[in-house]
Amino acid sequence: MDLNTKGVNTSQLEEQKNSRVRVELKALVLILIHTPFGLEFFDKVAKWRIARLYARFNTYLMPAITALAIFLIVGSLMVMFADAQAREGVRGVGPAANLLIPGINPYLPITYGLAALVITIIIHEAGHGVVARVHNIRVDSTGIVLFLGIPIGAFVNIERDELNKATLKQKSAVLTAGPLNNMILAGACLLAMYFVVSTLTPLPPDPNAPQFGVMVVSVNGGSLAEAMGIEAESVIQYVAGQQITSLDDLSENLRSNLGNTVEITWLNKAGDTIIRQVTLPPAVEPGRGTLGVSVTVLSPDSQVVLDTYKNQFSQNPLAILLPPTFQQGFVPFSDLMAPKYTSSVFGDSFAPVANMLFWLWFINFNVGIFNALPLGPLDGGQLYGALIENKAKSKAIAKNANMLLTLVMVAIVFAVLVLPYVVF
Repeated sequence: MDLNTKGVNTSQLEEQKNSRVRVELKALVLILIHTPFGLEFFDKVAKWRIARLYARFNTYLMPAITALAIFLIVGSLMVMFADAQAREGVRGVGPAANLLIPGINPYLPITYGLAALVITIIIHEAGHGVVARVHNIRVDSTGIVLFLGIPIGAFVNIERDELNKATLKQKSAVLTAGPLNNMILAGACLLAMYFVVSTLTPLPPDPNAPQFGVMVVSVNGGSLAEAMGIEAESVIQYVAGQQITSLDDLSENLRSNLGNTVEITWLNKAGDTIIRQVTLPPAVEPGRGTLGVSVTVLSPDSQVVLDTYKNQFSQNPLAILLPPTFQQGFVPFSDLMAPKYTSSVFGDSFAPVANMLFWLWFINFNVGIFNALPLGPLDGGQLYGALIENKAKSKAIAKNANMLLTLVMVAIVFAVLVLPYVVF
């Protein structure tokens, strides 16, 4: 179908104007609120030349996003098999870290995370809506999704029968638009984040800061550290009377005292000195920590941290997917490191800007590649299902091939999620 031969369906606009808000309850925890808002916007944007060019440009790009997604998932699976420390880290953060839901994921801030998630899903669904209208495929409604009353995204309800009747190229354009929009926004935020980081200059060291010890970044639930009362941002300074000056010091002192009752001294966030007697476990499984904490060096060299982080943008951008809440000592705009810098453009207010850009980059990238996977109802699953159906000799063969592809992909994703909990 020629993209320029059909305009806006006026009867559809009348129906849109007369539409009412509709609330749909899914599985008791999900609430879908359908509205007519944004439908006229899709129709207007679909007339723009750039929208028609975009619909043509994106037709064949889903496989590239899917290939990247599978590469990352298989790579993660290989790391989980080979690295006991990585498995311990995953167990430490818990299964909730796999969910892009602020307030449930321990490393996803509620403010930045919620704002970035809503923007991400709106951008994703707007891509579907605009390209659908470019091809004159009806969009019934837009809306928002609530999870336990928390807004976690938006959706565009495309008329299913019309989408099924569309050509394979048109389906591809519509289904690819969402993930591709996310990848484009992720790339733009990554570039903007590099600009912000490039404006940073290290400040002189704080003379009142602790002079030795290691900083606790996070405490695992149910760990020995949690039972002792050690919190994030505490500074561990002594173990069994031995001064701790490095990460190796902490590890060696703990392991040399396994099974013993020792005295541990740390500074809490307020700077108060706390001393506790604790009996260490007699043994620790390979790859597991004794206290159950993630730690970083107390005073990372600000210039080294800044230079290393900037180099990752060109050398390994995927390394920047590690959240600042997870690797405090290695991100210039993390809560730990931000006070050590100033910006020539943003002054001391650079951290909120950089963090907002980071979470937009992080969530858009993850939503984009996840939706490109060949899994059932996801965009990728629908597209590859349509492709298989188009090429298969019979519907039965197409159904079986599509089911096999979905099961293989589910097995790989499931293995990545559960392997850290079954292999020690």
